[in-house]
Amino acid sequence: MNNTLLDDFCTLYQNLNKDNLIRLKEVYSDDVLFTDPIHEVKGIDALTLYFENLYKNMEYCHFQINHVVQQPGEACLVWRMEYSHQKIKNGKKIAVDGCSHLTFSNKIDKHRDYLDLGQMLYEQLPVVGPVIKSIKKRAGK
Repeated sequence: MNNTLLDDFCTLYQNLNKDNLIRLKEVYSDDVLFTDPIHEVKGIDALTLYFENLYKNMEYCHFQINHVVQQPGEACLVWRMEYSHQKIKNGKKIAVDGCSHLTFSNKIDKHRDYLDLGQMLYEQLPVVGPVIKSIKKRAGK
């Protein structure tokens, strides 16, 4: 990935919101494959729709990219996402750590996110959250 494309990707994600999703086409190929722990979508139109649906109920979402490892044809970005969603934890900000593995030619062809879905969602739920946190704590002993 050339540095310009990687810089554009980082800048885009650090400023991504419901009003600039059209800019996804600047960094992703038309037939991009995007995978995260919940979804897998193929194609830039499906990816744009996925983000449109994601941002509908988001009150806030920000990515801080902390580290980038790059080599020919691929890159890995370590990040922290902060978000708030009106239906999760009464809209309070939640921080989630993760990383993205990107493969590319002229634009990004594959994007796979790795993150702790418990940290992002399950631990934030009123009844299930304390149970998930307890299980994780016991598993770590």
